[in-house]
Amino acid sequence: MDSRIWESVDHLVAWLDAEGTQSPREERLLRILKLSEEVGEVGAAVIGATGQNPRKGVTHTWEDVQHELCDVVFAALVALRTLTPDAARVFADRLAYVEQRSTASRATPDAS
Repeated sequence: MDSRIWESVDHLVAWLDAEGTQSPREERLLRILKLSEEVGEVGAAVIGATGQNPRKGVTHTWEDVQHELCDVVFAALVALRTLTPDAARVFADRLAYVEQRSTASRATPDAS
C-alpha cells in the first residue's frame, strides 16, 4: 500500500486524537463503531442507486457508492491505526496471508 496513504491515516488519527472528547478507550471503540455507520451509508447508496425505495426512487449514483466504499476503507484504516502504531505492518501481513490463502485455494491438484 502506498506509504502516502499511511501518512494521511496518521494525520487523520492525530487530528481525531486532538479533537477527541472521550477517554482513549471510548475513542477507540467509537472509531471501530464508525465502520458500521459507513457500511450503512454504502447500503443506502446502493438502494438509492438501484431505486429500491419506491417512495424515493433513484437518489444516488454508482459513483456515490464508490465514494461510500472509500469511506469504509478510510474508517477501517483509522480504526486499525488507532489500535496499533504498527498498522501498516499489520495490514501488509494480513494482506499477504489472504493472498497466500486465496492462491492455495486456487491451486489445482496434481492429476495423478
